[in-house]
Amino acid sequence: MSANFPSKLLEEAVNEFASLPGIGRKTAFRLVMHLLRRDSAEVRRFGETVMKLRDEVCYCSVCHGISDTPVCGICGSGSRDRSIICVVESVQDVMAVENTRQYRGLYHVLGGIISPVDGIGPSDLTINSLEERVREGGVEEIILALSTTMEGDTTNFYISKRLSGYDLRLTTLARGVAIGDVLEYTDEITLGQSIVNRQPFTTQQGRS
Repeated sequence: MSANFPSKLLEEAVNEFASLPGIGRKTAFRLVMHLLRRDSAEVRRFGETVMKLRDEVCYCSVCHGISDTPVCGICGSGSRDRSIICVVESVQDVMAVENTRQYRGLYHVLGGIISPVDGIGPSDLTINSLEERVREGGVEEIILALSTTMEGDTTNFYISKRLSGYDLRLTTLARGVAIGDVLEYTDEITLGQSIVNRQPFTTQQGRS
């Protein structure tokens, strides 16, 4: 779209919205114009909510998921099965698994997957923290619920090697989740069945 803005403030606002992932300049312009048409109290509340999100949201000290408190509701719940940890890439994946209502254990959010092309190695993820949780005892099963991509399988393989010295059951999602699928976008029924029908993890799977 044309860069000839009638207002410097309008241009700056469009630039800020356009800096968000997946937001082009035309979409950014429409969003800004929408805000201009809204009541000032609504726009102020919108801005305050964003600032509150940035300043007050935190990461769970146990699973590294997003939380309003130092320990998230799942990790702090007395009704969850603490002997099982489901390892996922992101907070979105936690939400996807929770939506299936088929899992009652705990989670561990890696914060990504190993991807040399993107400069992401094991030290950039929360794998050390995962091993520490296992070392503390009480964990009987680790579910490797990462995306079925080459990077996800590489990460599975690395984690399996790191945890090979512990008395653990390592499992992975049943292949109802198709090869190449990103967990976040898998439908709830398929994902739920993949968790229920999870299978033992083998190093051959991690190197496929």
